[in-house]
Amino acid sequence: MQRLAQWCHDRHRTVIAVWLTVIVGTGALAGLAGGGFVDNFSLPSSESQKAVDLLEQRFPQQAGDASQVVFKADTGTLADAAHKPDIQALVRELATLPSVASVQDPFASAGSVSRDGRIGFATIVFDEQASDLKREDVERVIAVARAADRDGLQVNLGGYAIKFAQQPEQSATEIIGVGVAIVVLIVVLGSVAAMTMPLIVAFASIGVAIALVLVASSMFDIASFAPTLAVMIALGVGIDYALLILNRFRGERRRGNEVRDATVNALNTAGRSVLFAGTTVVIALIGMLLLGISFLNGPALASALAVFLTMVGSLTLLPALLGLFGHRVKLGKGTGDPDANPGAWAKWARIVERRPRLLAVATVALIAVIAFPALGMQLGSSDSGTDAPGSTTRLAYDQLSEGFGPGFNGPFLVVTELPAGGDEAGLDELNAALASTTGVAAVTPPTLNADADTATMTVFPTSKPQDAATQDLLERLRSGTIPPVERATGITASVGGGTATTADLNDVLAGKLPLFVLVVVGLSLLLLAVVFRSLLIPAKAAVMNVLSIGAALGVITFVFQDGHLASLLGVETTGPIEAFFPVFVFAIVFGLSMDYEVFLVTRMHEEWEKGGDPARAVRNGLALTGKVIMAAAIIMVSVFGAFMLGDDRTIKLFGLGLASAVFVDAFIIRLVLVPALMFTFGRWSWWMPAGLERRLPRLSVEGPPQPAPDPA
Repeated sequence: MQRLAQWCHDRHRTVIAVWLTVIVGTGALAGLAGGGFVDNFSLPSSESQKAVDLLEQRFPQQAGDASQVVFKADTGTLADAAHKPDIQALVRELATLPSVASVQDPFASAGSVSRDGRIGFATIVFDEQASDLKREDVERVIAVARAADRDGLQVNLGGYAIKFAQQPEQSATEIIGVGVAIVVLIVVLGSVAAMTMPLIVAFASIGVAIALVLVASSMFDIASFAPTLAVMIALGVGIDYALLILNRFRGERRRGNEVRDATVNALNTAGRSVLFAGTTVVIALIGMLLLGISFLNGPALASALAVFLTMVGSLTLLPALLGLFGHRVKLGKGTGDPDANPGAWAKWARIVERRPRLLAVATVALIAVIAFPALGMQLGSSDSGTDAPGSTTRLAYDQLSEGFGPGFNGPFLVVTELPAGGDEAGLDELNAALASTTGVAAVTPPTLNADADTATMTVFPTSKPQDAATQDLLERLRSGTIPPVERATGITASVGGGTATTADLNDVLAGKLPLFVLVVVGLSLLLLAVVFRSLLIPAKAAVMNVLSIGAALGVITFVFQDGHLASLLGVETTGPIEAFFPVFVFAIVFGLSMDYEVFLVTRMHEEWEKGGDPARAVRNGLALTGKVIMAAAIIMVSVFGAFMLGDDRTIKLFGLGLASAVFVDAFIIRLVLVPALMFTFGRWSWWMPAGLERRLPRLSVEGPPQPAPDPA
């Protein structure tokens, strides 16, 4: 690290030129690649995916996305002369539009008009899945259909293709977070020159990362929320990493070191902490690949790449900038010795030292209260019932529920393979068995493909898609209703559809989550044990990180599911939490929590190595890092919280979840609970069996001891 710092400082113009070349080169490459983001979801080996694959192979005309045009008569019925001709004319016009495979006339399709005749729907079958359709084609369908809306006849549209096309572009809400970061950086660092350096590092790293992600999107399917999530995480950690190094640089300058020596010493100490912390975050994000869910691979790799590049930028571009502008960085007050110059954080450390057990119990109780709502978390997939009130997809959802029952918006699609002889008698038997199952409201008649070897039936539950009763019905269909018919008739049936896919995703996550947690936590704790030569610190870190994750999930459940403070935070509707969200939160929050753990405990360990006094090590470590941890947390909370101002529900989830996790982790856990426990444990904090310590390799985060500068 010392040689890298010296080289980057001494050849600062070369390093800056290389970064500029990389930014321009990757940007040009991204423009030439012409990639794009698609939400292509698949669950290999699941029953719902088997149904999708079978449709694509044998029933391509039904493999495309199916959306609905919903009609509601404010007066009379849809069959009245005032409405029916207009509806049929619209159906004919929609059938001629690009990407539309077929449109079913509601008056010619059984079950497409409600019993009172006021609500009906026409099914639009597109020629591709929603993620593969051209946005402009779907927008044309929406425009034509909505033009038929008039007094007395409401026309709205629902379905995944419509939902995707209606999603607004993510606004640049991160600008607000950056604005707060600028204010905090000026207050902490004291000069505009110092403030600009973390921002330059963060934006340069993010620019390269997003360009590379765009290039990768031309070769692999990457979810549409991946770049926004990557920017959110990288912007927060990038500023924080640079801030930590700059803070140490200022401390070295206050000791009397010249700019070059201060840069080298800062990189050799704080830079090592950044390297360790960034590696931990990258490991946690890459660990998500163990889940084997392709939909999550793109966001995980994009975020990991962004964090990796911000780490590289902090260790190369920042020392180059210090070589160019380091003499302009204000040094601030103090000598860096908390005992000689007791500031606010040194005084706070002594308060914690006097009441460590009381503060530890109080903070654990507070975090438990925050995390408590997570015990009632319901995992699912947010459907159009969580869309903004007044949107066409939300109106279509509500009108279909009103006319056909709450289960109409979450049907199961049963895809059936006929035996080689093409015996269709089994279809009637299966249809009757499905219709007689408890919890089934209706079943459509079988629809055969052209070769008469595959058929589909749609099963409408009596309950909402998110209800536990719907999940119970899926289990009854798969394990109780269908198997006897398969054995008796020779047909093979698979239950798919959006609701079934969500249930299968939950099962996959539940099965692979233990391996993911074991690998991520195990590697991180092993690294902590090697670095700090302790058993208690890694164990404590694991428990603290779980508390942070629990707090984040508790806040999310409290707001997005239970609806408390929802309107205040800009959340217009409530519903289940996305099934993949807890996994992502675990990976991201575990990594970010480890950042603050490393920043704080590294300085404590440095003080412990100097004098061997556990209480003094905790006091000085907290006094020397408390201000920078607080500033870093304010910046990260502001950046994450700014993404709450957008319109995308998934991004709102991540924004609030990560902001609340960082707030709890930094202000409650790292600045109160961790020092309280360290004071309580005393020398045991740094204990490791002698035999184990001899066998473990030595890895220093603090770097070699720094000699005092020559007074001359």
